[in-house]
Amino acid sequence: MVEKPTQEQYDEFKTTVTRHTMIHEQITRLFHAFRRDSHPMAVMCGITGALAAFYHDSLDVNNPRHREIAAFRLLSKMPTMAAMCYKYSIGQPFVYPRNDLSYAGNFLNMMFSTPCEPYEVNPILERAMDRILILHADHEQNASTSTVRTAGSSGANPFACIAAGIASLWGPAHGGANEAALKNAGRNQLR
Repeated sequence: MVEKPTQEQYDEFKTTVTRHTMIHEQITRLFHAFRRDSHPMAVMCGITGALAAFYHDSLDVNNPRHREIAAFRLLSKMPTMAAMCYKYSIGQPFVYPRNDLSYAGNFLNMMFSTPCEPYEVNPILERAMDRILILHADHEQNASTSTVRTAGSSGANPFACIAAGIASLWGPAHGGANEAALKNAGRNQLR
């Protein structure tokens, strides 16, 4: 049975994640190598895989501390990269993370704020985003999880393994099915 963390452990976890949300500035330049109309999953695959080139100090998968560092980096940086994918696709400037916001609040801020007007995170949306993230985290053994585990069993670095999982999630039978449902819902809403 898994034990809940103590309050001190939880606070330390939150602080570690919050303090590592920034991505290397050179990674932000990689976005410009993609067409603005590129599928966001293609961009996320490329950017996530590229993390290994910038954070090569934690790639020894046989070292428990390296695995922990890589996991924290992925948890911390994924919302930043996802928001940057979105901002790049719509031609808006990147919004950098803020350490004074929650995980979900920070993601919403990076997605929807602009330099020309302040953005206040709606607490209802923030709570909903928290719930959505929890539901997606507790998703059991699906195609993308299997892909990450298979890639990991080869000894590949964690960033490459997660990039492989993103590629699997992009497939029409997995995450692509959700995308198709959203597109269909959008078409029905316009009628």
